[in-house]
Amino acid sequence: MVMWDKKYLKYKFSDWHPMHPARLELTYRLSEQLNVLGAPNISIEPPAVAEDSVIATVHDQSFIDQVRKVSLDPSIVAEDFGLGTEDDPVFAGMHEAAARIVGGSVIAADAIMDETTVRAVNFAGGMHHAARSKASGFCIYNDAAAAIHRMLERGAQRVVYIDVDAHHGDGTESIFWDDERVLTISIHESGLSLFPGTGFANEIGGPKAEGSAVNIAVPAMTSDAGWMRAFHAVVPQLVRAFKPEVIVSQHGCDAHRDDDMTNLKLSVDAQRQVAMDISQLADELCEGRWLATGGGGYNVTAVVPRTWTHLTAIVAGKPVPLRTYVPEEFRRYVLETYGRAMPYLMGDDAQLWWRNWEVGYDPADPVDRSIIATRKEVFPLFGLDPWFD
Repeated sequence: MVMWDKKYLKYKFSDWHPMHPARLELTYRLSEQLNVLGAPNISIEPPAVAEDSVIATVHDQSFIDQVRKVSLDPSIVAEDFGLGTEDDPVFAGMHEAAARIVGGSVIAADAIMDETTVRAVNFAGGMHHAARSKASGFCIYNDAAAAIHRMLERGAQRVVYIDVDAHHGDGTESIFWDDERVLTISIHESGLSLFPGTGFANEIGGPKAEGSAVNIAVPAMTSDAGWMRAFHAVVPQLVRAFKPEVIVSQHGCDAHRDDDMTNLKLSVDAQRQVAMDISQLADELCEGRWLATGGGGYNVTAVVPRTWTHLTAIVAGKPVPLRTYVPEEFRRYVLETYGRAMPYLMGDDAQLWWRNWEVGYDPADPVDRSIIATRKEVFPLFGLDPWFD
């Protein structure tokens, strides 16, 4: 199931804001031209604008009321609620646009719980900085959190949330900070060098749910090998120990080396690989149940469409090979519309290799120091050995 409607493009702060809806239109266009959306088990479902009662499962009503107010009068500034800031400038129709993204993820969650689909993707979603009473980091309402809450309402006992955006998934983490039913895992650039300045190894959840928050803060300039080593040294072990019934993931692709908003150096190839890895975990542990969302990603033409087309194809069960050519029609459209040249291939021709944790720990390696910091904080809470498991 792919959640899509051109009305998603109404989530637009301005013509020059980094979170430009062109990235969504281009992802859908590229997915269509590569026939990803023609897979026999894929349906395109339109999102609905979520009702206040749905949004209020993860946001305070006072915050929702304020978003509605500024939507009607964009001259209002409400910085206490994170509205009207440089990151989140107000625009007419903001409430409806943000609520539609929530609606998309919640509809997908319902379909998974109804067993009318096993997997779904809402690449317009992944608004992981939105907290219970405040917008932040280009995010107004937290659609992934609302989807997780709906799954819990529908009877799920254990949900894993995996966030691979370059930025810490602070909003989603905070909403489930003290809920032992939800394990939030975020791998991101360290808060020492990147917004929002949080997400360190010792942030492990509230007193009722210690170990329910997991943070892998890799240093700036980490590339594919270090990032994949960090992911594989922490995530599969904890997900298997937690035994989720469903996985929700956030696939912000701003960790790419050509994204100017962060300091990580990943390839499309690595981001595709981690989507494959999450897919395999869902198959192994959750009978395939998996809801994938988008997130950050500010290289609008060259990076986002390729990465999220790969994600959509993996959700559809028809991964696109990395050496697939980007259709000439698409490349021409991007050049004529945006004045940007597209890469020729769907991958970056990266050499994906990483050292498994079993090979050993290097105390001189800053990535390894980040890994062991996380493992020492959380692994014992799951009965795992931080050095050897």
